Amino acid sequence: MNLTLKDEILKRFLSANGEPLSGQQLGEEFGISRTAIWKHMQTLQDEGYTFDTIKKKGYVLVATPDRVDPARISNYLATNRLGQSIHYFEDCTSTQTIGHELARNEAVDGTVIIAESQSKGKGRMARHWESTKGKGIWMTVIIRPNVLPHQAPQFTLVVAVAVVNAIKSLYKHIHPEIKWPNDILINGKKCTGILTEMIAEIDQVQALLIGIGINVNQQSSDFPEELQNTATSLSIEENESLDRAILIATILNYLEKYTDLYVQHGFSPIKILWEEASGTIGKRIRATTLREVIEGLAIGITEDGILEIQLDNGEIKRVYSADIELS
Repeated sequence: MNLTLKDEILKRFLSANGEPLSGQQLGEEFGISRTAIWKHMQTLQDEGYTFDTIKKKGYVLVATPDRVDPARISNYLATNRLGQSIHYFEDCTSTQTIGHELARNEAVDGTVIIAESQSKGKGRMARHWESTKGKGIWMTVIIRPNVLPHQAPQFTLVVAVAVVNAIKSLYKHIHPEIKWPNDILINGKKCTGILTEMIAEIDQVQALLIGIGINVNQQSSDFPEELQNTATSLSIEENESLDRAILIATILNYLEKYTDLYVQHGFSPIKILWEEASGTIGKRIRATTLREVIEGLAIGITEDGILEIQLDNGEIKRVYSADIELS
């Protein structure tokens, strides 16, 4: 794990579970002076972490801010690769843009770029993604699977399955559904978008950049007026404020599990999980492609993840990429 010394100290406090840690003890563990420990703790306090001092025993972490810094995420990780390298930003233009730069400079498999806010967050077709500061999850995961370029679009569906199952495992009142190909809805409103981009040669994927945007702790007033009827957040649906770091770690845990499943056994087991969580299959939809508008019944996805729509005349059309509206 590529944590800074400050984050290593924070992780030590998080794992202490309320037990006091002395400056001398920490100094010996990390091979630095008590003064250096105090300086790092001062930085943590400036970031919103609260410590109490217990005479002759040391410091106790008593309150943590709602941040998605690497130490808090790593405290809940159970992965071998994903999230073992985390690049954290208070503000950035786009985690996808940073991800492309890191991927081209040999970032390791599983590298995560995460930010509290983005000024130029993007979704499919270069659309702007609203990234309210400190309220959501705005991250990019770099993975380097041994797959061919034509398999890359299937990873959007793999990611959707991972996110849905992470949400279900944590929040009992939320029942997310996947809208093909890359959205997750709750009660018909969008809470998550997924963007998969590829760096590849003719016959080999070098890296996939998986952008995940999740509305977590927004309230309705946080959304622009034009989105208030179509967007929601996990907090709105669960009716409480949620810990974003726990959710991020849980998503990474599931994402590693399902990417490994895909690489080892192909798309078939993922397809079953995707169809179980689909809010598209079995419904009448309107699909707008670059060339035409198709209306009909969504009857399933193929072994390649392509959407199949049955027209009113019985003809079945396959859709590779489209904007989907549920009728």
